[in-house]
Parts: sequence; C-alpha cells; structure tokens
Amino acid sequence: MTMFSQNLTGAAKTFADCSGCSLCLLVCPVWRQTRDIELTPHGRAKALQHGAGIKEIAASLDSCTLCLACDPVCPENIDLSGMVLDLRRRGATAVALHERQARIIEKVAVRETRKSGTSAALLADRMLRASPNLLTQVAGLLAVSASDDDGADIARALEAGVAIAGKRLQEFLAPLRRAKNLIVADALLLRFLRESLPGSHMMSLGEALSGLPAVRRGLRATDLYVIEPRAYHADFQRMVLHYDRLRAERGCAFNLDLQRIAIPATARGLPQRLGLAAPDDEQQTRWLLHGRDIKRIVVESLDDIAAFERVTELPVIHLTELADDNNHET
Repeated sequence: MTMFSQNLTGAAKTFADCSGCSLCLLVCPVWRQTRDIELTPHGRAKALQHGAGIKEIAASLDSCTLCLACDPVCPENIDLSGMVLDLRRRGATAVALHERQARIIEKVAVRETRKSGTSAALLADRMLRASPNLLTQVAGLLAVSASDDDGADIARALEAGVAIAGKRLQEFLAPLRRAKNLIVADALLLRFLRESLPGSHMMSLGEALSGLPAVRRGLRATDLYVIEPRAYHADFQRMVLHYDRLRAERGCAFNLDLQRIAIPATARGLPQRLGLAAPDDEQQTRWLLHGRDIKRIVVESLDDIAAFERVTELPVIHLTELADDNNHET
C-alpha cells in the first residue's frame, strides 16, 4: 500500500494547481445526478485550496464513484481520482466509507496464494467470480489460468482507503512477480499493480478480450459497444487508439462521447454498493441509448447487463458471447 500512496501524494500536480475551469463537471456522473458542485472534483479541489480539512469534504469523498473520467480531461494533469483514493486513506473514521467498508472486507475470503510461478494469470473481479462458468470461458478464450488469489480484499481496500496489512500485500504480490502477463478485471487493482509490478505486462479484461480475433469478428455494425470506464480512463491515451481501431474495423458504435464513457452502472461504485448514494442507472442508460439506431448492446462489464436490460428490449450480451456467435456463424 505504501508505494501506491507515495505515488499518489508525490504526483507533480495536486489540488493546489486546480484553475477552476470546471471541465471535470462535463464528465462527472455525480454532477450529472446531483448538480451539487461540492460533490465534484472541482468542488473538492477548491475546498482544499481554501483550507478545508478531510472532515469537511467527507461527503464529497463518499459520493465519488471513481469512474476516473475526470483524469483525462483535466488540463492541469492533476491526478483527481488518485486524490480521492489518497484522501479516503488519510481520512480514516472521518469518511463514512471507511467504517462501512471495513465491515465488508471482513466478509471477503482471502484465498490461498499460488506457490509456483505462472507465465500468465487472470485476476477476476467480484462479478466474474460470481459466474464460475463465465470465468472458465474467459480463461479459456485468453489461454490463461485464473489466479487462486484474485486480490478481492485488496481491490476493495484500495477503493475505500482501508489499510492493508504488509504481510497480506506481500503474499498477494509474490506469485504475480513471476508472471510475465497479467489480465486484471478490476481497474483500480490494475492501476495499483502497474505501480507495484512495473516490469510485468498487464492489461484490462476488456482490452484483452476485445483484442481476440474471434471476439472482434463477432462485432456487428449495428452493435453498441459499451466500454468499462475505469480501465479506459486509467490508460486513456493508449486505449482511445485501441477502440478507435476497433470501431474503424467493425463499424459499431461506442460510448466514447464525453459523459457517456462514465456510465452506466454507477451501481458498481462503492457509494452505491454501500447504500450511501442511489444509483441512477435507468436515467443514464436511457440517455445513452437515445437517438441510436442499434440492434444489440455489447458490454465489457457484467454490471452493465442488468442496467440496460431494465430499460430496453434489445439483446444485451457480454463480450465473451461474441466468440460464441462467431463460431456458430462459421
């Protein structure tokens, strides 16, 4: 945890560099839902500039969904999402998330770590772990083994700012250091691992699957492809090229416009999962679909399936199903 925190707090620019341009409001799902500037990156930065402490901005820290959409649009290159993660960690009991999350982490079983190295490993997220058949299918498509220790407790602790025991952290990282390739479903965990294991090649699950020829061939020009926002924003400059190439090759539509990339499924955010904020998925998915001439929705995140199925009768499928469709057609 130390390396991650030092990286965030040691960034070249901080909240003090915020010019107040408000570009972050254009992509913030919390601003879109509440229109409360105090709950936005802009509001947090300005409050801190004027001497506010962590207790004074606790509600703002609690409300952030950590979609990471504000990072690539900030003209000052401030690590806005990193600021939230660091302040949550430093806030301790001042932040409601910390107290509630501590109870949740106690329920996450820590699995036995692998003792032998592996050339490639898949770290599943909570939704993928809940679908064993899909997890097996994903691992098969990518020709990797699912890690015995997926770091679920570490991913949740990172998001909430809960301390991670040094021994636990080393147990998690030790076998991963021997892996040449890592595919990570949780984007915040991916962000942490890139700092902790700089010599390893790693990518998000969405990027890995959408790079497979069998999956790419399954995409149709009448599809809407919904990108999972956290992994996209965490590596924006490279990922925009990845998806632009995919769009040019297959002709499908993407949720790449400003606000649209930060939605739907705000329910995946920690404030919504802990009952601190109500998700507005229905309003957001209707807005995303408005005016589109599509016949199918393809999602990278399993969370998004239910969000779309509540508002449309169009088929909603996970990215892995494209490989099945392609196999049936051929």
